Amino acid sequence: MTSATNTARITRSINCFRIGTPQWLSDERFAALLALFDRYPGVTDEVTFFTSETHPPLPLEVLADRAALLAGRMEEVRRHGYRTGINILSTIGHHEENLPNSLDGPYTRMTDPDGRISRGVLCPNDERTRDYVREAYRLITEAGPDYVWVDDDVRLFGHGPILAGCFCDNCLATFSRETRREWSRESLREAVNSGRLADRLMYRRAWLAHNRATIARLFSLIEQTVHAIRPGLPIGFMTGERYFEGYDFDAWAEVLAGPSGSPVRWRPGGGTYTDEKLDGIVGKAHDIGRQVAFLPAKVAMIQSEIESFPYQRLKKSARATALEAAAYIAAGCTGAAYNVLSMYAEPLDEYEPLVGVLAENRPFLDLLARAGGRSSPAGLHSGWSKDSFATIQLAEGDWLFPQEGVPGGQTNEFHEIGIPPAYSLDAAQAVALTGNGVRAFDRRTLERILSGGAYLDAEAARALEEMDHAELVGFRVGEAFPVDAIEQFLAHPLCGAFTGRERDGRQSFWKRTAYALEPMPGAEPLARLVDYGRRELAPCGLGVFENSLGGRICVAGYAPWTFLQNLSTSSRTKAVVRWLSRDTLPAYVESFHRIVLWVRAPEPGSVAIALLNASLDPARQVSLLVRTETSQLRLTDMRMQETAVPASGSDGPYRRFVLPDLAPWEMALLEA
Repeated sequence: MTSATNTARITRSINCFRIGTPQWLSDERFAALLALFDRYPGVTDEVTFFTSETHPPLPLEVLADRAALLAGRMEEVRRHGYRTGINILSTIGHHEENLPNSLDGPYTRMTDPDGRISRGVLCPNDERTRDYVREAYRLITEAGPDYVWVDDDVRLFGHGPILAGCFCDNCLATFSRETRREWSRESLREAVNSGRLADRLMYRRAWLAHNRATIARLFSLIEQTVHAIRPGLPIGFMTGERYFEGYDFDAWAEVLAGPSGSPVRWRPGGGTYTDEKLDGIVGKAHDIGRQVAFLPAKVAMIQSEIESFPYQRLKKSARATALEAAAYIAAGCTGAAYNVLSMYAEPLDEYEPLVGVLAENRPFLDLLARAGGRSSPAGLHSGWSKDSFATIQLAEGDWLFPQEGVPGGQTNEFHEIGIPPAYSLDAAQAVALTGNGVRAFDRRTLERILSGGAYLDAEAARALEEMDHAELVGFRVGEAFPVDAIEQFLAHPLCGAFTGRERDGRQSFWKRTAYALEPMPGAEPLARLVDYGRRELAPCGLGVFENSLGGRICVAGYAPWTFLQNLSTSSRTKAVVRWLSRDTLPAYVESFHRIVLWVRAPEPGSVAIALLNASLDPARQVSLLVRTETSQLRLTDMRMQETAVPASGSDGPYRRFVLPDLAPWEMALLEA
């Protein structure tokens, strides 16, 4: 599994500010906005205008008036040297908000599996909705933007006050035609939640395919409308992690490009609006990395969403905002889209220091974008796929009202201890599989994964056993221990000097079941399970195995995804992942630090490693093992200060580099 080809040459980051209506409807506020940007040359390349400040669709007469005003606003922006475009905030809508001043009429509203509706959201398959969308995009295209953005309200999950949609009569009739079977809300819900496992998965996959097609039809309408007026005009789409919608980003990008292959933009996003949880930056970076993974390499304009809603300056620091932009480029973006200014028609004085910090940070963003290009981060893949949503809550619960998360984020602690992420299977040296998530892959892909390096929790091992892959896993899952189990390290080279060390997941607090593992011939235990009296519960709770396909497998029956951040467990975990990869992991943090790194190889023989000290402690004497033949790397910090870092030893195919100190929550770039 190798890094994706870097087909798009990136020479610098491309950044924009997204501007709310209170800042551009008023002549005074608009003039002050441009004056602010002019005081900080280089802070932005583009100025993008929201059409509204609330989330249901606008009446067409209101949108027409705003499009006419924006035509003049955009001409003025260009005179100041910026590109400019329009972001329709609400194509189909997102919340029940400001309903008296929003689109009204005989539109079919987004409907959930219980028949409840969101009054602020339109069904994308309703012909009246399509008529509205056609006219809305005609109005904004004729205003003359340099590009058009579709916002993240184009989704089928997470609209308030409902959750999953759309299950209106028209959508069910469409699904009935697609599957050649009549469906009601009740019969569909029963089919995806009961009956044979294979049938449940089949109907769930069919609904995901239906959702993919629903969004593709809407995008086709938008593309045809826009390009009939302005051939070649770039169209962009903002995403989150769209598992329920089928994660069909590559196909949707092709639809938005149209038959002539017009440029397509992307804006991956997610949460993280305040400083309350700094590790939310890292989690969002991984979310964004997954959103970029399926995009065609020709999609070169990828601006991460950086949002500070409700835009109160003391809620998010300038430093965290700048760090977000850098982390998201490290994960695969090529620029940033800042939605961080006031949502009120008031002076921007309190925001000027923030704009100043972002201007200072710009050269580092350019460096990151240039160094990584459109190459894929390489390392450990978290076992997610386009069909992952189909596999959740298979045994119990309601699939259409999920309480269980999809595979994707379970490896975050692995990355916090210095194991780099891969968001694409093609860029992975090892894959982490959890629970029924293994059922999202076809047999050929599963065998490909199991012939490489795979880390499994007990639930994934059990699912693979049920799928007749037990001989490739090396362990059967035995007795369950819901309370009072402790993991105790055994003597094994992968445990290093930590034989006898213990790990306590405190099952009384965190309700996670531990499992005994029953090794098959050739399997090797790494840890056993004991109770609080140190009596043995199971001779094996963690082990490794090499299978007949040449694959290396680790099965973890005890707290497989958490409690990894003490010295003994982090050291063993890194040794295991390196072993799984057969020493092909491109780099990892050898020392005991909370460092997140993204490793990319944009050109043969090159390496670009973005490092984030994800701790409030300074990171001193960080030892990084890099699979390279070079004897010296160049480290550049966020202030563009460069330091030469010579190799200080080797370990097999890896060279060891001891880095200068990294300040708390700071990034640096290491390059060969």
